[in-house]
Amino acid sequence: MNLDTYKALLSTDVSDAMDVGYAMDIGIHSLWTPTPKIMGFAYTVKCVNMSNTYLHDAIYQAPQGSVVVVEADANNYAIAGGNVCQVAKDNGIAGFVIDGVIRDIAEVRDCQFPVFARGVFPKPGNKTKHGSCQETITCGSVTVNDGDLIVADEEGIVVVPKQDMPSILDNALEKQKKASEQSLSQWREKHEAKIKQVLR
Repeated sequence: MNLDTYKALLSTDVSDAMDVGYAMDIGIHSLWTPTPKIMGFAYTVKCVNMSNTYLHDAIYQAPQGSVVVVEADANNYAIAGGNVCQVAKDNGIAGFVIDGVIRDIAEVRDCQFPVFARGVFPKPGNKTKHGSCQETITCGSVTVNDGDLIVADEEGIVVVPKQDMPSILDNALEKQKKASEQSLSQWREKHEAKIKQVLR
């Protein structure tokens, strides 16, 4: 699926076109400002037992344009650092969304690689075979399947199931277009009427 048509959509636009339960919790956020915007297909990784091996492998295996989405089992080991983020950027990875922590934040900020995570921690993970990739994970309390669409920006992170992508994105574009064509006074009139109707 070509995403060029949808690149202008914000996470709020996409979220408005979906039911609840697809927006990650607010603990996962951009680790540098101004917050970057990323849109790409998920390459899923699960890190367990303090091992970050599968995330480190993902920077070489994930297709260009992918968003590497990680479920970690704890926040006491860094999933990635500055070198990993630089190589990921060089290899065309769009960004990381990590339910966990990273380190070397100054290096990550300097190379301008998009990382949405829970924070930073100085101790790196180990290199063992524990973990997995391209399987269903949970990130930010949302189920993420390999190949789902990730939209992340300063408003938050939204997951679009791959089977629902065309209808949701087209609906989001339509809603965005209608909103752009409506003046503030028109919005206010409709909004006030709706609120009064609800409170009647």
